[in-house]
Amino acid sequence: MQNVRWWDAAAVAVAVVIVAISLLDPPFGTDDAATWAAAGAFLLVHLAWGRGCVPVASSRRHLAVAIAYAVILAVGTTIEPSFAILQAFLYPFVWSTSPSTRAAIVANLLIAVAIVAGYAVRHWPAGLVTGTAIAALSVGFSIALGLWITRIAMYGEERARLLDELQAAQGQLAAVHRDAGVADERARVAREIHDTIAQSLTGLVMVAQRAERRLDGVDGAGAASARSDLELMEQMAREALTEARGLVASLAPVDPGAGLAEALRRLVTAFERETGVRVTATTDAADLDRELEVVLLRCAQEGLANVRKHAHASAAEVRVAAGAGAVTLEVQDDGVGPGDAAAGDGGFGLAGMRDRVALVGGRVEFGPGASGGTVLRVTVPRADAATTAPDDPTGVTS
Repeated sequence: MQNVRWWDAAAVAVAVVIVAISLLDPPFGTDDAATWAAAGAFLLVHLAWGRGCVPVASSRRHLAVAIAYAVILAVGTTIEPSFAILQAFLYPFVWSTSPSTRAAIVANLLIAVAIVAGYAVRHWPAGLVTGTAIAALSVGFSIALGLWITRIAMYGEERARLLDELQAAQGQLAAVHRDAGVADERARVAREIHDTIAQSLTGLVMVAQRAERRLDGVDGAGAASARSDLELMEQMAREALTEARGLVASLAPVDPGAGLAEALRRLVTAFERETGVRVTATTDAADLDRELEVVLLRCAQEGLANVRKHAHASAAEVRVAAGAGAVTLEVQDDGVGPGDAAAGDGGFGLAGMRDRVALVGGRVEFGPGASGGTVLRVTVPRADAATTAPDDPTGVTS
């Protein structure tokens, strides 16, 4: 019951009960008026000060409120022993709002002492015995019940903590499974493209070359026209084959488990073997989290795919450098340059890269290099750096 309105209602109810008990025995005298005044003082202290302890008070405030309640209880019990019914409110209140178990026990003992003092002053010396018995029974029950409830609450909090940890672990496991599923699907699609479309296009190129060789000994306008068609067929097949190989390269999963530098080395080695373009890779960024490594690897794949498809380059370079709170990936080639193309234009495949980089708060720059060719630059903030997202909301500049 940590709603302050419920505590207010309980305080009003116990005060009404105290007043009602005094009204059962007319005529009314000075003791009755004093009892009503004590009940009113209790309500005033609670509404002005005590209710501020809900749900949990500081140690100093809790002790001060407990002392104030104990004084009112002692005075009221001295005037009218039935005023001790106030303990039905005070024991659970000081226990529920205490900052610690020790503070709750101290407050309970203060209330018990107040009951003993009130009875002792009212009926000495018999009141001392009566008050002690009542206080011992009530405070013993309150402490036992409070400790039991506290243990249950602690058990519940521990279960909630373990449940949160379990849910977090399940979320991480689901993310790992999703990543593994995506990687497997990318590998499957890449294999299928390589084993079907790419192989068919390779066969088409070979057939076109063979047919062209057969026409070498044939004269006439028809042979020239057929040779022209075959050359066009071969050119289109080669272009389609280049696109298919670029798609396979962009889809092929690269395992970042060995580290970013090793993954880039494998990537550029495969690229050189397939295209004949010389590629160098340098990395001086370490201790990156897995998400950033995957983003940088995918961006490097897309950058090299653009080199394969559009640059007509003889050499390229992939660089990863760590700066102040950010990591930068650059893919530069010595090819024909981007011309009038801009990041995100159709055919360059940078729209997906833009979205991927924007998810981690980074930005993409794409344009001509200072000495020719094309430069793709991706900048992403490190997860352990207190940096803000870039000003460009789209994450792309050109």
